[in-house]
Amino acid sequence: ELPGSPEVSVCFANRSAAFFHLGCFEVCLEDIARAESQGYPERLLPKVLLRKAECLLCLGKLQDAADALSLVESKIAMDGILTSPARQTLLKKLSQLQIKLCEKESCPEPAQEACGDAQRKLEIWEENDSISGASSSLSLNFDTERGRHLVASQDILSGQSLLKEEAFVSVLCPGESLLQQDSSETPWDTRATNADLYCHRCLRQLLASVPCSGCSYAKYCSQTCADVAWEQYHKTECSLGALLLTLGVFCHVALRTVLLAGFAEVRRLVEWSHGGDKDLHNPEASCKHLRKAPARKTGTRDIPGCNDNGQYQSSYQAVFNLLPHAEKHSPEHKFLCMLSVVAICKELQEAGLEAAVLNQESSEKWSKLKTCEKTSGELSPELQTMAEAMLRHVLQLQCNAQAITVMQESGSGDGAVVNKKPVRLATAFFPVLSLLNHSCCPNISVSFSGTAATVRASQPIQSGQEIFHCYGPHRCRMKVAERQQLLSQYFFECRCQACLDELESDVRSVVSVRNSFCCPSCRAPMQGEDMLCCSNEACAISVSSESLSRRLRDLQQQIKKALELLRDRKADQAIKMLLKCQMDAGNFLSPEHLLMGEMEDHLAQVYATLGKWQEAARHLERSIEIVEMHHGPSSIEIGHELFKLAQILFNGFAVSEALSTIQRAEEILSVHYGPQSTQIQELQEMKTCLSELPKSILQRT
Repeated sequence: ELPGSPEVSVCFANRSAAFFHLGCFEVCLEDIARAESQGYPERLLPKVLLRKAECLLCLGKLQDAADALSLVESKIAMDGILTSPARQTLLKKLSQLQIKLCEKESCPEPAQEACGDAQRKLEIWEENDSISGASSSLSLNFDTERGRHLVASQDILSGQSLLKEEAFVSVLCPGESLLQQDSSETPWDTRATNADLYCHRCLRQLLASVPCSGCSYAKYCSQTCADVAWEQYHKTECSLGALLLTLGVFCHVALRTVLLAGFAEVRRLVEWSHGGDKDLHNPEASCKHLRKAPARKTGTRDIPGCNDNGQYQSSYQAVFNLLPHAEKHSPEHKFLCMLSVVAICKELQEAGLEAAVLNQESSEKWSKLKTCEKTSGELSPELQTMAEAMLRHVLQLQCNAQAITVMQESGSGDGAVVNKKPVRLATAFFPVLSLLNHSCCPNISVSFSGTAATVRASQPIQSGQEIFHCYGPHRCRMKVAERQQLLSQYFFECRCQACLDELESDVRSVVSVRNSFCCPSCRAPMQGEDMLCCSNEACAISVSSESLSRRLRDLQQQIKKALELLRDRKADQAIKMLLKCQMDAGNFLSPEHLLMGEMEDHLAQVYATLGKWQEAARHLERSIEIVEMHHGPSSIEIGHELFKLAQILFNGFAVSEALSTIQRAEEILSVHYGPQSTQIQELQEMKTCLSELPKSILQRT
């Protein structure tokens, strides 16, 4: 239905009833307001207003509730609006709410203490004078080898907040809709994707979405977000939706970046980049005096991206100065990027959106002035400027794009133990976060809340040490050769300590040792490349690497089938298959192989669905041992496993074990996510519930 129609208003009103029954009173009020603004039928209004009054009562807004009840009373009193039975029902409900209002007014609930100050005291934060959003414990440095980078200017404690930055621009990744192979009636998978579940502007999880009035794709968490997005960029993007989805998220981010910056700022920086000593492809080339005397301290105003006051801010100027590495991209890649950018600009021109893109006041006047350019098929000089900036941003994104992730439940989500994994939600530009260089063994952890990134120290960092981020390849997950291959997309050769240790010594990597094959005969580790030989000299067994790899792939397929059985609620069959997989794996995989830990984790999950908490805890504890060998005792992976173990012990009323596990999980997860994160709050709720258990239960446990 069209926006503003009575049918749409009824939809909002009906949805408000669902939110009321879910206890989502604030969201319910928002939908009621939308129903009223969309022309909700007068004859149905008293019922919705009673719901509004009840929401206000539940929220403790007594005066607003009294006003709503008075309005309902006056509407019910009007002749001809309601039939007699409906009138009696409404009058009865009105009387009940008026009595409840009087009770609340005579016995007001004690006001809850504001916890904002207490929360702020938990994390000491002193703003950096030179770097927006950064702690004062950081400084911005430059040298010829590492380029721009952040260094600790004082000793930093594990878990300390170092950076809080809002994305300059972010674009929601649409997710995938897959063809269903076994259904002719429903050819497309209709399951919700991230594009349906999160606000397209602020990335908050959607509960009551506000759809764009011009397209069926964009959805927002509130009318405010919808209005701001429209004014800033969506009025231009709305009609380009199909093209942007086809060209991909990098092109979409590039377009939104220039729209947010505005044509004046884009033109200023593009013209600056054409200056005599300014190199468009390498802005750091302008810092010749830094190259001549790298040891000499210089002010931050000499570093590219900083403003005239020497401040590095999360601004378009900082985004523009991120390195595009244009000379390192292949000609084919640059050509495809150029075609994509030109396609967007052509579409803007043909759709009559050029005036909006260039912030012109009168689109009619602009269209008359540009008739010649349009008929000739060439882009106007202004659009050429925007295209040049967009091409720069598309190239920048290969090395500077940051994935915004969110923890989502995996599996059916109806079990007593919640299993979560990080999922890519959006692609964004974070100019300050982009200053962090890579290490395969980083010293920080990054978490996200909506469009905001928070960086915390994952270990103590001494003054003078560089702050290192991991771009994906981690020493605990990949061998050095795999890491180097993946990092080649960033146009540098990693020389971090982890890579140097593996490249310059004969010692096998942690991943190689722990994820190795073992001898099918004597269980000793197998050695070699193409043909693997038993390391036990008394055993002469040799097996081809390909045959063992094929056996590993078959095992992974069997595990996948077991998990499908679990999703189909066939837990007994899933257990039998997983135990068989575990027995088979023990014949050729190292006991410390990560897949052995995964199978223990899956068995814990199955036993938990059956309510067999002790068996579930036993398997998960074994999984934690293996995960700790691979990732370390303070890793985020261990934190997630301990969170699951805490849930199992909590459900099994193993109080003392649960409390100690909760304590350890809190210590680890607060370092990575902060003391006010959702995970920490859930752990604290479990701790509170356990402390309030009756003594009879505590004695039994």
